Amino acid sequence: MTDTLSGKQIVLAGGAGGLGLPLAESLAAEGAQVVISSRTGRGNAIQADLAIADDSIRLLTAAPQLYGIVVLAGDPARIQDPSEIDAAMRLSHEANYFGPILLAREAAARMKATGTPGSIVLISTMQANFLFPGSTIYAAQKAALQHAALILAKECRGPADIRVNVVSPGIMDAGMAQASIAAGKYNRYLDDGTIPRFGRPEDVARAVRLLLEPDSYITGQVLCVDGGMTL
Repeated sequence: MTDTLSGKQIVLAGGAGGLGLPLAESLAAEGAQVVISSRTGRGNAIQADLAIADDSIRLLTAAPQLYGIVVLAGDPARIQDPSEIDAAMRLSHEANYFGPILLAREAAARMKATGTPGSIVLISTMQANFLFPGSTIYAAQKAALQHAALILAKECRGPADIRVNVVSPGIMDAGMAQASIAAGKYNRYLDDGTIPRFGRPEDVARAVRLLLEPDSYITGQVLCVDGGMTL
């Protein structure tokens, strides 16, 4: 797959975090033209809140010859008090479903309009595939995202060759899970042999890279990168 993405424009929405940076670096090393966004616009990233339509349009406009988009944006929407559940549910809906799927649909529409074969990859979570008590606020929206992504894949199949897939990471020592790993929350899965190690950002980057490959024959799939956690 080396260098087959050279010169191709790829947007990493929410790509300024721990999962996105290794992917951005590997794609740039191949010669891809990488556009990164974050909600705060930190570093060289474009500021974009995916729940705001104008932000999403501005982000995609930065890649007029869009080939690929990876939507890494999300929010754990954790709460400390039951009184916070309403606000957290709304936040989770916007950050984990509404914004990402609208961006993906807009990206697909632009690819169709320009006749550009391309690849759309959305990032979900093992919690959308495995029942964790207390994860309703976060996991339900990610499960909805996966389902919507597969519908979009079916809508996009055909001569245009726009592929839509999902990567569902397990316990990653990056981003949202780092604090929980540091606190020992997931050690039991190592101790009982459920997983051989915690995941690394590079594990997700390799899976995403596979799905970005031009002339791929993969679409409408959810790829679990979780070390066997959901087994």
